[in-house]
Amino acid sequence: MPAPSDTQTLHDQHGRYPEATTVEDFRHNLTVIQARIDAACHRVGRDPATVRLLPVSKTKPETSLRLAHAAGCRMLGENKVQEAHRKWEAMQDLTDLRWSVIGHLQTNKAKLVARFAHEFQALDSLRVAEALDRRLHLEGRSLDVFVQVNTSGEASKYGLPPEEVPAFVQALPAFSALRVRGLMTLALFSSEAERVRQCFVLLRSLRDRLWQSAPAGVGLDELSMGMSGDFEIAIEEGATVVRVGQAIFGARPLPDSHYWPGEPSTEESQP
Repeated sequence: MPAPSDTQTLHDQHGRYPEATTVEDFRHNLTVIQARIDAACHRVGRDPATVRLLPVSKTKPETSLRLAHAAGCRMLGENKVQEAHRKWEAMQDLTDLRWSVIGHLQTNKAKLVARFAHEFQALDSLRVAEALDRRLHLEGRSLDVFVQVNTSGEASKYGLPPEEVPAFVQALPAFSALRVRGLMTLALFSSEAERVRQCFVLLRSLRDRLWQSAPAGVGLDELSMGMSGDFEIAIEEGATVVRVGQAIFGARPLPDSHYWPGEPSTEESQP
């Protein structure tokens, strides 16, 4: 079934999400998001069980994260590695809470990710892969990873150019502590839904091509794409993981554009 073309983005509606301050607020927001996921799946004949919601807690205080956990969240996504590590250290009493690092990683921070993360969604260099693999072996751990692809063509965004992904994927079996699960992207930050959609179409098409030649042990089942403003379009185009922050936790202090990729040298430039 072809994907609908009239689903709109919500990127231009900063502040539309009130702050969640109680467990009931979080339960309500999670129910609303799940209903939107279900509806998007229904439009294209997908089973909602094939889409995983990853609540993104970046910039939010520990108190909010604990409320989200009480409402049922068992994995949280964080952009900044040091912020995520601090939260992990402070919340180790929640033994069933897992962490997904979804922002750019510098090699000198690999030791932190190797220590606590269950998942890393922004792998885009062999240097980072090597650093993570080495540290994970020292920790006696393994890590689920997604390869980040720059589907918008914007110089400000992290991620591999699509044409470099096939060779990159072929090199990943050398890093035995990394469990490759799929691909991740950040779409264009735009209210023009069709331009956003094309980023998701590109990632899915790339994944479908890579399936033919993926090395043994490299999984490409997962597509992490879509956030609060565009996750329904992403689901229509095949997303299996959607990263939703503000629609669950409430609006961040500044408009989305402030958190969107700016200068690639800063760790804060991922959403």
